[in-house]
Amino acid sequence: MGNRLSKIATRTGDNGTTGLGDGTRTDKDSHRICAIGDVDELNSHIGLLLSEDMPDDMRDELVGIQHDLFDLGGELCIPGYQMIRTSMWKSSTACWPNTTPPCLR
Repeated sequence: MGNRLSKIATRTGDNGTTGLGDGTRTDKDSHRICAIGDVDELNSHIGLLLSEDMPDDMRDELVGIQHDLFDLGGELCIPGYQMIRTSMWKSSTACWPNTTPPCLR
């Protein structure tokens, strides 16, 4: 059995803010933090799906989406940082030719 962590202290207090990847702080209820949580939750759901049997092409697509979500989460945690490019969206939408993300419309 693993160690139980009964007390974790960050020594920053709880003033309603949380740290971002660049060291800045933002409100815990900000849109950025909500988006990070939503991306993380979606990623965990995909991980759960990947534990099931499925066709290889579907598995490959979901793994690719999961990698993109990791990149998105990294980008969201650092204000002003841009890793994701529109060219990435164009290549990943090849499976859905009639679907264009709003950022490309």
